[in-house]
Amino acid sequence: MRPFSIKTKLGTLVVVSVFITTGLLMVAVRTQTELRFITVFSVIATLLITQFVAHSLTAPLDEMNTVARSISHGDYTRRVRGADRRDELGDLAATINRMADDLEAQDQQRKELVANVSHELRTPIAGLRAVLENVVDGVSAADPETMRTALKQTERLGRLVETLLDLSRLDNGVVPLKARRFEVWPYLSGVLKEANMVASQRAGIASGSGTHTRTDVHLHLDVSPPELTAHADPERIHQVVANLIDNAVKHSPPHGRVTVLARRGLYPESLDLEVLDEGPGIPRSEWHRVFERFNRGGHVKGAHGPGSDGGTGLGLAIARWAVDLHGGRIGVAESARGCRIQVTLPGLPRAQS
Repeated sequence: MRPFSIKTKLGTLVVVSVFITTGLLMVAVRTQTELRFITVFSVIATLLITQFVAHSLTAPLDEMNTVARSISHGDYTRRVRGADRRDELGDLAATINRMADDLEAQDQQRKELVANVSHELRTPIAGLRAVLENVVDGVSAADPETMRTALKQTERLGRLVETLLDLSRLDNGVVPLKARRFEVWPYLSGVLKEANMVASQRAGIASGSGTHTRTDVHLHLDVSPPELTAHADPERIHQVVANLIDNAVKHSPPHGRVTVLARRGLYPESLDLEVLDEGPGIPRSEWHRVFERFNRGGHVKGAHGPGSDGGTGLGLAIARWAVDLHGGRIGVAESARGCRIQVTLPGLPRAQS
């Protein structure tokens, strides 16, 4: 039993009450005081002590009730005082405060989840709209190749919607990976082609969504060897590359160049990716903040190129999540010019290799 527990306090209250009553009776016997006066004094003393102890026990419970009611109404900012008490009420206060912290964190994660999903759904929707508007306006014919492009965007949109429940389990680390072997050159070529198509469709339109609208930046792909293959989840890697390209284009100078490099990694079917731009770069002191959610790179003067609103600050956070899901690494690397983002994917599990 703890020395300051509620049981100890109640036991002490009983013992003190008995001692007070016994002492007053002994005084009454020795002084020949009437018993009724002793009884009154004993009752008053016991009530005063009981009231003091009861107040110390019920006041924290009233505060806990108020805080719990606020939490039930969606206010997760209230906390219970007295978590440092050395009794059961202190433990209860600490538990309620931890619960409020967890609920507040989950509420924030839910809001960020909605923002992440909205950010990711925007790209395939824009690509599909570009294809369909070109067909409607007569820019391109509704031939099988155009329809296959539209179908590809529709399928990707459907896959992103299906991963909504997976994203909700992001922080629990239980999102499944659908890894397979794929050829890197045609895969990355398709990602770059899609990025150019979306940018062309949105050119001249004000963007409040974070998707860049620039068509003056040249995208270059460098894959060596050309027959390079990798083992990963193509949908997740698409998220990584598309967001890195989008970020690099936004920070590029007029008529700049963004390069996507792919090389064979150290292990079977592993892959080393790099995305380089010619923008102002990122100060070393900010490298650790680059992949934080809602970080829009406002620390660099003139960081956003023409036609860019700076984005929502979610792209790089999504890229880091997808790389972490593979057990890989992503980070900013030294570069003589602009910004250089390195991605390392581990490839096949060691047991298979």
